[in-house]
Amino acid sequence: MSHFPVPLRQAFRWHPPLMVVAAAMAALSVVSLVGLVVDDRILVGAPIWLKPFKFAVSFLIYVATLAWMISLMQRGRRVARRAGTVVAVTGFIEVGLIAMQAARGRQSHFNIATTLDTAIYAAMATTVAVLYAGTIVLAVLLLMQRIPDRATAWTLRLGLLITLVGMGLAYLMVMPTPEQRAVGVSTIVGAHSVGVPDGGPGLPLIGWSTTGGDLRVPHFVGIHALQALPLLAIALTALARRFPRLRDGDVRLRLVLVAAAGYAGLVALVTWQALRGQPLIRPDGVTLAAAGLLVALVAGGVLVALRRATPTSTNGIERVEVYA
Repeated sequence: MSHFPVPLRQAFRWHPPLMVVAAAMAALSVVSLVGLVVDDRILVGAPIWLKPFKFAVSFLIYVATLAWMISLMQRGRRVARRAGTVVAVTGFIEVGLIAMQAARGRQSHFNIATTLDTAIYAAMATTVAVLYAGTIVLAVLLLMQRIPDRATAWTLRLGLLITLVGMGLAYLMVMPTPEQRAVGVSTIVGAHSVGVPDGGPGLPLIGWSTTGGDLRVPHFVGIHALQALPLLAIALTALARRFPRLRDGDVRLRLVLVAAAGYAGLVALVTWQALRGQPLIRPDGVTLAAAGLLVALVAGGVLVALRRATPTSTNGIERVEVYA
């Protein structure tokens, strides 16, 4: 199996447009870090350059992972590359608009205060919808691929499907809050927080609310399934050299299926918690009970997956290939 790190030149060939955007996001993250140091402006309770930094890092990881996944595809490769280009262009525009609004000292999301702000927010909504459609195309194509290692194949497929759910959860944020509906005309429509105003006390760096629910939590957890699950498959293959039971491809497959189910359950749990207006770090008894049940189910699934291991040859590890 080919593991990271991959030479930069080879990684660039996975999908040049996506990798160019990844490089741009890396540059923006550096610029945003500088902005955090030299620009003391505060917007909605957070340093003004924090949002561009978070989006730049998140999109860097996202587009680089998509580029790698496209490089694995054999069926529908041309369509996949075109869909990847769509994601690259729309993602670049989306984060670019966020950075532009930060430089202007204006809120990017939910902002309809002026004609220009409204136009920018509408453009962002359009780019997100197109990006989402491009990702759906890639998810469908990925379901059609034949990847030699089944565990890796299913982490890619299920990871992308859960990511689509995580992306879709962002639409919960754009709906007017009860307070906004009561007021009627407003310069802000939508919110990250549930039960409290945006801009209140939040966790260091990430800013998630510590006094109410925060829909950014399930959004973040969901979209990064695309990295977490494939990394698990890679880790299991690496650990197979030390743990003979993991040399069985069926065992690894069952483990990643359990992990994917557990990850989907985690997305559902933190979504439910946020919608109830509950901070991530202050779960009530019901949330803790649900989390405990989820952990128990995942642990039970892992034990069952390992117990059903089939005998494998002790002469070596089953050969696994990933085209990276």
